[in-house]
Amino acid sequence: MYSFVLLFQNPILITAVAAWFSAQTLKIIVVMVLTKKIDFKRFISAGGMPSSHSALVTSMATAIGKIEGWSSPITALAVVVALIVMYDAAGVRRSAGKQAEVINKIIEEFLRPQRLIKEERLKELIGHTPTEVFAGGILGIIIANILI
Repeated sequence: MYSFVLLFQNPILITAVAAWFSAQTLKIIVVMVLTKKIDFKRFISAGGMPSSHSALVTSMATAIGKIEGWSSPITALAVVVALIVMYDAAGVRRSAGKQAEVINKIIEEFLRPQRLIKEERLKELIGHTPTEVFAGGILGIIIANILI
């Protein structure tokens, strides 16, 4: 049990969670500035500015690099994982969101009026623009440098 408690005292994990929390909080602020409405659902949703996935993995990689050394194998692994997550956020997940948008339009315009389908809408905001990924990555690096 004590080992499990130690996990939550790990500075790398604390840094990564702080970066994720900061990114999710910033999403609420960005939406509030743009729409003049507070949407707390943005705190637990994917997509939007900045990318919390990117913030989490870049803060993790930065924290590992600062603690374990920039030439360590674990730092290299963390950087590779961060790059994969960031590529996925701006590539695969963004494409899936665009496809969901098209499918939702098809359902609304052609299938739902004829009562051929009763499925709920697909989630459209699941990926990120390259700018959102970059902003999340920078945020993660900043958070790690502040906390470590």
